[in-house]
Parts: sequence; C-alpha cells; structure tokens
Amino acid sequence: MNLAALLQRAGRADFNRPALVLGTDVTATYGALARDAAVLGRALRETLGLGAGDRVAIVMRNVPDYVTVLFGAWWGGLSVVPANAKLHPKEIDYILRDSGARVCFVTPDLAPSVEGTSAVADGQVRVIEAGSADWRVLLETEPLDEPLTVEADAMAWLFYTSGTTGRPKGAMLSHRNLFSMTACYFADVDAIGAGDCIVHAAPMSHGSGLYILPHVAQAAAQVIPESGGFDPAEIFALMRAHRGLSMFAAPTMVHRLNVTAEQADPDTGNLKSIIYGGGPMYLADCKRAFALFGPKLIQIYGQGESPMTITALSRARHAEAIARGDDALLGSVGVAQMLADVRVTDEGGTPLPAGETGEVVVRGPQVMPGYWRQPDATAATIRDGWLHTGDMGAMAADGCLTLKDRSKDVIISGGTNIYPREVEEALLLHPAVREVSVIGRPVADWGEEVVAFVVPRPGATVGAADLDGHVRDHIARFKRPRHYRFLEALPKNHYGKVAKITLREWLDKETEPAPPPT
Repeated sequence: MNLAALLQRAGRADFNRPALVLGTDVTATYGALARDAAVLGRALRETLGLGAGDRVAIVMRNVPDYVTVLFGAWWGGLSVVPANAKLHPKEIDYILRDSGARVCFVTPDLAPSVEGTSAVADGQVRVIEAGSADWRVLLETEPLDEPLTVEADAMAWLFYTSGTTGRPKGAMLSHRNLFSMTACYFADVDAIGAGDCIVHAAPMSHGSGLYILPHVAQAAAQVIPESGGFDPAEIFALMRAHRGLSMFAAPTMVHRLNVTAEQADPDTGNLKSIIYGGGPMYLADCKRAFALFGPKLIQIYGQGESPMTITALSRARHAEAIARGDDALLGSVGVAQMLADVRVTDEGGTPLPAGETGEVVVRGPQVMPGYWRQPDATAATIRDGWLHTGDMGAMAADGCLTLKDRSKDVIISGGTNIYPREVEEALLLHPAVREVSVIGRPVADWGEEVVAFVVPRPGATVGAADLDGHVRDHIARFKRPRHYRFLEALPKNHYGKVAKITLREWLDKETEPAPPPT
C-alpha cells in the first residue's frame, strides 16, 4: 500500500494531462511527473544510500518540485518530513535532528538557513537544492519500474506539530492514514473532475500539501502561484486562467479574498470550491464569502494527528444554513467524516448527551499510530484507541459538532498554529524577564495575534523593542508577540497557575491592567 501507486496510476492512464503548473505554465505532465518520481526514488536509495523507512526532509517554499520530492521519496519506500518554510533555523535544526533525516531538499532561498544547522554541520543531513547540479545528477538515474512495496502502516509523512511542552512532536502518518484521508476527501469534502485543479496558496508542508493526494488520484493539475504563497490578486488571476479551481485556505485567507473581491469584483466563474479549516471562521466572513462567491464553501476540521479528517461541513450544509438563517449550523464544523468515529466525552471518557460540552475524541484508520519516539506523549493522547484532541466541543442531536474552546491554548494566526509555551520559553531566556504568559487576541485580518504579559526581574529595565529582537533570535518571526504588557506580577489562581482568563478579560477591556493584589 504505497501512496506512490496513486501517481503511477495517473502517469499511465492520464499520461498527457497537466500535473504541475507554475502560474499558467505547465512544467510537467502526469507521465513526466511519474517518471521523475521513479527516477528520484531510485537515486535516493542507490545513489544516496538511503534504506527503507529513512526520512527525507523537505524545507521548501511552494514550488512544483515539492510534489516531485514527495512522490520520489514514497516511490523509493521512504518517509517525508515536510517542515514549515517559515520556521526559525533553530526550529528546523530540531526537526532535522529529532527525525533523524538523512537528506533535506531545499529551495535556493532557504538553503542558507538549513546549511547553517548543526544537523548539517555534523554530517547527519545532506542538503540538496532543487534545480542545482546535484539535483540534476539525481534525475539522470534510471527509474524504478514500480514503487517499492511498503506495509500499510509504514510511516509516510512525519508531521511536526508544536506542543504545549515547548518542543514539537512528530505525528507519524502512515500510508494507511493518508489513503483513508484521501477516501474521506471524495466522500465528504469534494468531487474532482477531469481538468480540475487545486491552487496551492497555503503551505504545502501542511493542509494544502496533504490535498495533493486526492488531486493526484484524479490526475488533476497542481497549480502553484508564481509568488509561492498567498496573494489575493494573484489568486483571482489564476481563477480566470484555470477552470474547476479549488483551494485550501485558512479562514484569514478567506477574509482577505472577501476584501479584495468587494473592491475589484473579479470573475470567479471558474472557482469550484474553497475548503477552509485550521481555525475558527467568523460568521460574518462566511456569509460575505457565500454572497460573493456562491455555494462554494466547504469546511473541514482535523488535526495533524488525524489529518484533515475529523468532521466536514459540506457546501450543501453551508447553503442550507444561509437559506434558513441557521447561525448555529453555519458556526459548527459539520458532521463526522465517513471513516471517523467522533464523540464528545467527559474527563473519564464517557460520551456526553447532545448539547453538553466536553472533549472531542476521534478514532478511525486516519488517526496516527503515535508520536515519533515519544511513547509517553502517545499514551497520553491515544487512550483505548481514541485520539484525545484537546479541543472542547458539543455535539448536536443531528451529529453536527460545534467547537467551544481549545484546551491546549493554541493561538491560530493566519491559519498557522502558535503555541504560547514556545513563545514563553523564548522570552524567559532573556535575562531581564522573570515571568511571562502569552495569550491570543482576536483580530480581523489574521484571526488572532500574540500578546505577551511580562514581569521583569527586580531592578531590571526591559522594553518591547528589546524583547522583540530577542525573540527573533530564537523562534520564527510569525510567532513573536505583536504587543507586550508589563506587570509587577501575573494573576494566579489558588493552585499557583496563571489565570489566563483574567489576562483575556484585561485585553477585552483594552486597558492597562493594574497589578493583582499580593
């Protein structure tokens, strides 16, 4: 059960269909892409000496070669470790070391960051730059006739998701997990027809990259914007050029599409679907998008541990909710996907009646087997076969799930997860910082922004600019706080834990908080 079989099938049956498109220029047909993947698979095994199950890291911005690396690694019976291109070099180094990756493919703009890591300096990882002489040598190898055989439960994708411990955890996604996700896409998310395409404006290291799979299964074109990212004007231009266009988008991206569409009145006739997820969608944005683009919205709820596959709110349910003014339905995340068994339970794991709030748990063939080399974290997260998501929600009598809160305190900014503990630990490395607590504050354009409450050490003087520069030396820029509040002490509850609810109340009042009584 090798995922590369999807590409092998498309390469044979749909040899001349466009597979990879940069902007409006076709860079590879499915026949060519299949051959390149077969060539790269052999080169990784025989030229570079990787063995079955070895890890191949990918630190690349969105480019057509991303797809070649994914399927080349799978064709050779290897696992991929896609890393967010926005990460700080120290974070990339951690992923390279923890995963034990032996090869890392990079785009030229990211090569310096990767080549400066200790994993490369120590000789653990060899860096291959896409398009370089080394890359061209690899693609001169003879192809493997067939994808190498792998077990269904062999790891295909090692997905690093930040955790509340301050260190990312690697969710091991198997070939079975991703085949199951692909099946659920067709059953619960969207149909893909001949000549359709997906535009990868969101990072291919995350949700958009996972949706490469169902589109390869149907030999649909993978369109990469020339910018390599998300620009609303560019997306609307691509809509004019490509029919049957789908895209995966964070809710903040949908908001920006709304704003641009209201100003420019673009032609969206070729738009087939906007699949959104990764954070809460404001009802106002959802209604605006429906009014602007029509019944083309689909919502999915998933996690790295159950990739893109927990629940879905179909385009038909969106239309139904809009037609009857049902904000409860529109504000839900829909019903369980075909292969997902979803419950809301109390702390002891007992299912709760409809309407009661508890933790969302899920099981099914799409759920990861566990975290990479972290048996304790696996045991804490997967209990009796159920993945405990850490999300709080309530299930309606009709099976629609509404999320209430994120018990892991994740901040979602621009569709990207930011975990407060990571930011707090970076700030605590500053010699003038005694205590710190980080929370998210809702903002229209990005979903949430990071706010840090800082208690300086006695006698120390520190300002926002100083801390901002410090944080940039330790974590990715997009994770840094946008605002700082300086306190004499953090509010604590009776157990000595920081009362984040009090911090949120202070922000809601938009006033500088007074220090709590001692």
